[in-house]
Amino acid sequence: MRPLLMALMLFGALLPLCDAHAAETGAEAKAVAAATAHAVPGFWDPRRRPDRPDLSRLTVIRFLTETDYPPFNFTGADGNPAGFNVDLARALCEEMKVTCTVQMRRFETLLDALASNRGDAIIASLAVTPQTRGKVDFTDPYYRAPGRFVARKDAVLPEIRPEYLEGKKVGAIAGSAHEAYLKAMFTDAELHSYPNDEALRAALRRGEVDFIFGDAISLAFWINGTDSENCCAFSGGPFTESRYFGEGVGIAVRKGNDLLRQSLNWALFRVWEKGRYTDLWLRYFSVSPF
Repeated sequence: MRPLLMALMLFGALLPLCDAHAAETGAEAKAVAAATAHAVPGFWDPRRRPDRPDLSRLTVIRFLTETDYPPFNFTGADGNPAGFNVDLARALCEEMKVTCTVQMRRFETLLDALASNRGDAIIASLAVTPQTRGKVDFTDPYYRAPGRFVARKDAVLPEIRPEYLEGKKVGAIAGSAHEAYLKAMFTDAELHSYPNDEALRAALRRGEVDFIFGDAISLAFWINGTDSENCCAFSGGPFTESRYFGEGVGIAVRKGNDLLRQSLNWALFRVWEKGRYTDLWLRYFSVSPF
């Protein structure tokens, strides 16, 4: 599993939670599902507006991204780079009024390509970790991957707390950070471990477990895809815990390139403030992970 899918953090706009004691009706469940489908995270504080850097010192930005990680990065029908990361990079360039290029490379080659000056910035869902921080500098995070519970549609809860899952069967991937989180925080649930995503999701479809807990981004695409057989939906809101899942995903630049890092931070804030980030999110995430 890619490192970014283990990156959860207490940050961003969370969905409003319904009253825990309210009677759960069919209409209420549909309202929760609709809110989930259209929730857009916000990772910027409007009270902390970054200063505008001297953009005249930037002439061109060579973005590096990976070849095959849809919907974040992939080759479009016209043969050109496409995806959420690519469109975000282009929006940043438009905001800064700087010429940009986007080059696709295998994920494992990106850090070396940046270090050898074959590009200026990596926008490829690269997780911010102590290991990667030792090699590159990062912008502020521009998305994170929360953990979410999924239940069959006839058993969705508007809110999930540890006491609500007492005695419930909850599945997770063996050895994952999601399993470790359940062991630490949901001690009264009956934990069931599975070797991979396919086995975990099949167990929920068959009713072997009441809930599964895992990476919200991959679960969102499963829920909205054919493999789920329209069985299931998110239950409760996103869970974020940096002690287990790291700091999120940022744009990487070479060590010490503060002008580019600060310029990208300024542009990220502006793109979010103008609503363009929201437009991109809704385009690529028909079922939101948040």
